[in-house]
Amino acid sequence: MKTGLLSSPCFCFIPTSFYSSIRSNCRGIPRPAVHHPIDRNTPQATQRTFSSKPALFNWLAPKRGHSDKNRKGRPRVRTGGSTKGTTVEFGDYGIRLRSHDRRIPAKQLEIAANTIRQRLRGQRYRLYTRVAANIGVYTKGNEVRMGKGKGSFDHWAARVAVSRILFELKGDLHEQVVRDAFRLAGNKLPGLYEFVRKGDPPVMGITKVEAGTSLEQLHRPRRKLPMDVTAGRIPATTPP
Repeated sequence: MKTGLLSSPCFCFIPTSFYSSIRSNCRGIPRPAVHHPIDRNTPQATQRTFSSKPALFNWLAPKRGHSDKNRKGRPRVRTGGSTKGTTVEFGDYGIRLRSHDRRIPAKQLEIAANTIRQRLRGQRYRLYTRVAANIGVYTKGNEVRMGKGKGSFDHWAARVAVSRILFELKGDLHEQVVRDAFRLAGNKLPGLYEFVRKGDPPVMGITKVEAGTSLEQLHRPRRKLPMDVTAGRIPATTPP
């Protein structure tokens, strides 16, 4: 029976000088980058756990969606004397609703914001939005009988109370240019609007809290005048 060379195991001895010669010849060759897995549970010094860039906020549609059907409702009327949202806080100029409260669709708010940007094209400014379209509006078709549900989703809208700031502007802008931009934006929105500056007095309802009017006077209940004083104010048809 003949036995070949491969019938028995063969052991080869490689000297250490062979490996040292390979290292010396491969010193100029760059080694491939080895990526080690990062443990998310243990924070590292080179790993950023936050982002300095603010998250994108869509003020024309809420993040939650329209799963719950909103009631029509009315804009909140602050009867306790609050003046929140009636003054310019972030910018230098603002546009304020002067007529009664209303529900403004998101499409009209977007058109008004785009109108301001188009008027101020090429200038350095920043636009602030003080309202958000977070109320769902549901409609039915024409000539539909009453009942059988509220209807399907149509659009988003914002409840804007009276004397509420909608937009603010800040930047190196002339006041007349800002007035013209807000005038064009007011023409795209329902209702009447007025131009306000930073530092203007707040508004409680429809009354401006100026130097002659204080919050204590507005909080004070109405006094009941005597009959002779009340009757004296009634205009007489014939002279006394």
